[in-house]
Amino acid sequence: MVAGELRERILSGRIPDGGSLPKHEDLMEEFQVSGPSVREAFRILETEGLITVRRGNVGGAIVHGPQPATAAYILGVVMQARDVGLHDVAVALQKIEPMCVAMCAARGDRKRTLVPRLKEINERTLAAVGDTEECLRLTREFHREIVDHCGNETMILIVNSLETLWSAQLVDWAKGELHDGLPSRAARRAGIEDHEEIVRLIEEGDAEKARHAAEVHLQRSQRNTVGSETRRVKAALIRPEQVEMLGL
Repeated sequence: MVAGELRERILSGRIPDGGSLPKHEDLMEEFQVSGPSVREAFRILETEGLITVRRGNVGGAIVHGPQPATAAYILGVVMQARDVGLHDVAVALQKIEPMCVAMCAARGDRKRTLVPRLKEINERTLAAVGDTEECLRLTREFHREIVDHCGNETMILIVNSLETLWSAQLVDWAKGELHDGLPSRAARRAGIEDHEEIVRLIEEGDAEKARHAAEVHLQRSQRNTVGSETRRVKAALIRPEQVEMLGL
């Protein structure tokens, strides 16, 4: 009961992001429950990523409004429990993300709101082709820009969660082994050319050709990521604080 009511207050914005939950004593009085009941409610909300309980003399709990990173982490926890491999994530992205590309191509305002931005990202990516980490970051930015402009909030949440799952693994590999398991310079150039073709088709408004080009591009680029067939989803890489630190 306590966790449910506090969750509703957080989700509705009545307790804002960065705000604090009432003190234990106040909650015990409001809900007419014991201390252990309040502590259990805090434990549940912390597990859900909605609060951070401050230990020690400071005490209290800080509220975290729901973020896409939280959804990605919860999805990752379930996937790890089911021993899902990264190849499985890759196949899902190959099928779902191209739908976002098609939806972007169907937007009446695409030439004003999206196409210039995608072209600008491509120019920066080409300039950074020799820098593995920066090139990967800009590649993620390109894909995120398309997803964020597809016009459907459910698709945005689902695809960005999958993108975060996939990208976190790439960033992890890039930190430890820049020349093993990551796309070569030639593959990065080919990826940029794919992006340019996708942008051209979006600009022309050819939704089906844009969707197909995106699917082929994802198949090719993920095939170039050596080792994805054997690696498994690791939820620890996509904890919300980790995602924020990595800039995903």
